[in-house]
Amino acid sequence: MNIPKHTFDAVIVGAGGAGLRAALQLAESGLKTAVLTKVFPTRSHTVAAQGGVAASLGNSTEDNWHWHMYDTVKGSDWLGDQDAIEFMCRRANEVVVELEHYGMPFDRLDNGKIYQRPFGGHSQNYGQTPVSRSCAAADRTGHAMLHALYQRNVRANTHFYVEWLALDLIRDAFGNVLGVTALEMETGEVAIFHSRATIFATGGAGRIYHSSTNAFINTGDGCGMAARAGIPLEDMEFWQFHPTGVAGAGVLITEGVRGEGGILRNASGERFMERYAPNLKDLASRDIVSRAMTTEINEGRGCGPDKDFVLLDITHLAPETIMKRLPGIREIAIRFAGVDPIREPIPVVPTCHYQMGGIPTNYKGQVVVPASDDPATPVTGFYAAGECACASVHGANRLGTNSLLDLLVFGKSAGESVVEDIEAGDLPLRPLPVDAAERSLARIDRLDSQTNGESVYEVGQDMRRSMQKHAGVFRFAELLREGVMQINEIAERARHTEIGDKSKVWNTARVEALELDNLIEVARSTIVSAEARRESRGAHVRDDAPDTPEFPNGRNDHEWLKHTLWYSDGDRLEYKPVNLKPLEEDTRPIALAKRIY
Repeated sequence: MNIPKHTFDAVIVGAGGAGLRAALQLAESGLKTAVLTKVFPTRSHTVAAQGGVAASLGNSTEDNWHWHMYDTVKGSDWLGDQDAIEFMCRRANEVVVELEHYGMPFDRLDNGKIYQRPFGGHSQNYGQTPVSRSCAAADRTGHAMLHALYQRNVRANTHFYVEWLALDLIRDAFGNVLGVTALEMETGEVAIFHSRATIFATGGAGRIYHSSTNAFINTGDGCGMAARAGIPLEDMEFWQFHPTGVAGAGVLITEGVRGEGGILRNASGERFMERYAPNLKDLASRDIVSRAMTTEINEGRGCGPDKDFVLLDITHLAPETIMKRLPGIREIAIRFAGVDPIREPIPVVPTCHYQMGGIPTNYKGQVVVPASDDPATPVTGFYAAGECACASVHGANRLGTNSLLDLLVFGKSAGESVVEDIEAGDLPLRPLPVDAAERSLARIDRLDSQTNGESVYEVGQDMRRSMQKHAGVFRFAELLREGVMQINEIAERARHTEIGDKSKVWNTARVEALELDNLIEVARSTIVSAEARRESRGAHVRDDAPDTPEFPNGRNDHEWLKHTLWYSDGDRLEYKPVNLKPLEEDTRPIALAKRIY
């Protein structure tokens, strides 16, 4: 079969914040760069980010990168790699100022500097008091970021392939990555994208859960492709449940609402976070707030006829403040909750929001795998950034507004690494194997020939319900064991899905079936990794983990201060050490961190 082939210096899969920042670095360096995306770039899921991007600018309160690093290490529950965390926090100011120069319309202080709001888990003086660190464009920061980066890419002549679905990685016999296969949705035809370097920036996979703030396009495509190609997935047991999704809808209500003064209340009107986090209260880290809300609901203090949500109250704020700082949130509350937050509190409930794990990388954006002589050996030609990657700067739990920072810092870093590797002669255009598209064509042929198979929709719904039940905010040993068996049964059913429409042109049924393959890989990696980690850490909270002075909050550093690596082949698990050494030996946060271990 004669398959079309497109050749580039670099191919980027995904056009959210990380993909666009990486593309910009490459295109402005003179490399022929392609970006494949399922949707138009400015409709990528980064557009949903509301609260801001973290940087220790210190525009409204004293701040520095040491405090930012300390908060990130602590927020990761000590599982974050501290070289990557230092790299991110030290480069934060640089990438935010660059973004401003690209035309990002940040809100401003009266003196003209970038407006910064406080956010959960961000502090000064090493956890003593909240700090304003989130650089915001009202409550539409991601939207503004995407437009600024896309326009700059147009200026740099980046090649965009819009409404293309990447299918599989292409690797040669030596394990080098040579590009991807992809499906053009408009025609249904498969093509090969051959490149010196391939960067995955495909975002998260929150659609493995029944209740999620993620868009329907967040189907874990990068993780699925990597897993099928033999690349392990790292720390997939850690999923952040955002405290404030609209009850019954899952639509995100940014933490910036609490940064502007919003208060969480239970059925009696009590500001209950004062009991769970006396210092930071409603601005405690997301895992603490989510568990506190869930506890209030489980113990009968929830609101509504079924007592299954709590209230986010901003009625005490001036209407003009809400209209200026939170206009999008007011619109969401009216549309999805049926309340005007100027007059009534918003019903909210913890909702799956962010994937802390992903494709293992180093702080340079290079994808790394264990080898006999090195636990983190780079895969030649393969890079990743953003939510699909695991650097690991978020560890067991991510701080709010560190996600947009992650996109900018590691999108740029991945781009810089590709430029350096190509200039050094390390990335020649290697010949394609003769069976480069065989796996992808076989997957499509199976769908076209399958009869009397399973419904894609029903298999997907069963997966989402099972993940919600077995691997939610709180995790129970027996439910996790049951979940492993159930998800593996669902994965077997997914091998026999059928689509009724066999046509090629704009066949969304085929696209959804192919996306389900990726979701299943992510669900398997999550439930298997979670069942195996016999401790509580960050967003992973088990009922059977002892809370003792030796194991505070159920965290067992003696046995579990290590990263999980899950391999698709046989659900095999390996582990690698956490990098507790920062880039600079005299970095202050590491000394404080060691006292806590």
